[in-house]
Amino acid sequence: MSLASGPGRAKAAGSSLPDELQLVVEKHVHYIQSLDKRKDELEYWLTEHLRLNGVYWGLTALHLLGHPDALPRNETLDFVLSCQHQNGGFGAAPGHDAHMLYTVSAVQILATVDGLDELDRRGKTGRDGVGQYIARLQNRDDGSFTGDEWGETDTRFLFGALNALSLMHLLSLVDVPKAVGYVRTCANFDGGYGISPGAESHSGQIYVCLGALAIAGRLDLVDTDRLAGWLSERQLDSGGLNGRPEKLEDVCYSWWVVSSLAMIGKLHWIDSNKLSEYILRCQDAEMGGIADRPGDAVDVFHTVFGLAGLSLIGFPQLEQIDPT
Repeated sequence: MSLASGPGRAKAAGSSLPDELQLVVEKHVHYIQSLDKRKDELEYWLTEHLRLNGVYWGLTALHLLGHPDALPRNETLDFVLSCQHQNGGFGAAPGHDAHMLYTVSAVQILATVDGLDELDRRGKTGRDGVGQYIARLQNRDDGSFTGDEWGETDTRFLFGALNALSLMHLLSLVDVPKAVGYVRTCANFDGGYGISPGAESHSGQIYVCLGALAIAGRLDLVDTDRLAGWLSERQLDSGGLNGRPEKLEDVCYSWWVVSSLAMIGKLHWIDSNKLSEYILRCQDAEMGGIADRPGDAVDVFHTVFGLAGLSLIGFPQLEQIDPT
């Protein structure tokens, strides 16, 4: 699946919308289906390092749109399994090194298409081998996770590990209480969480930390009101959300911020109507796809997270999504 932006663009900022805003479901489905037909474009190959993530984003978007079969299941399974290594991990595409983020996307795709049994039958390792790969990336001293053998630590990797292992029913392979303890060290005075202890709060990192705590059953550790206050301040006059103070709004935070508020029961602390209008201003109503902000080129990353945000706030025409 291509991660190339375009060819469509969102409405220009300030352009009018009809009184009754419409989500162009069929256009978005067609847009996602077209992404793997752009192999003659340079950008298709420049984004190969995100190929497996892109399949997950596109597949999830199609499920939200109520078209789960719009991508061929067998071809999807073949591609995912072709990305696996003998150590159990997955790379972004065939020939790319294994990494936690791609491994998580692979497990999520397989779970979505009911393909984990295919992993056991046809994979270079079955799900136990994938689980062992993930478990080896945990630092048993502090509970953190690295992305690969080279040692970069990030709370994204910790959440991804717990997410993938929970989908495979293999959480027992890692030290979950230690992981929870590490998340607690990443908490800040403003109620948010950072990429590591002492790092600034960011909406994306807040999502992964809350997601990890939710999977571990420890959302009781969150300073709910303080965090909800910080998250609600991410909504700007446009209705869109940003990732941290003094930054521009971006459709992707429709997921990171809104899912975080949903997990702590504070979704009503933002204006959902203004947010839905902002997201719809970012869609290309003629060719499909959603951009980061009005007037920009669309891409599959912002398409899925725009749709996910709309789903969380109960926008019609979409399937419901779990905030974790």
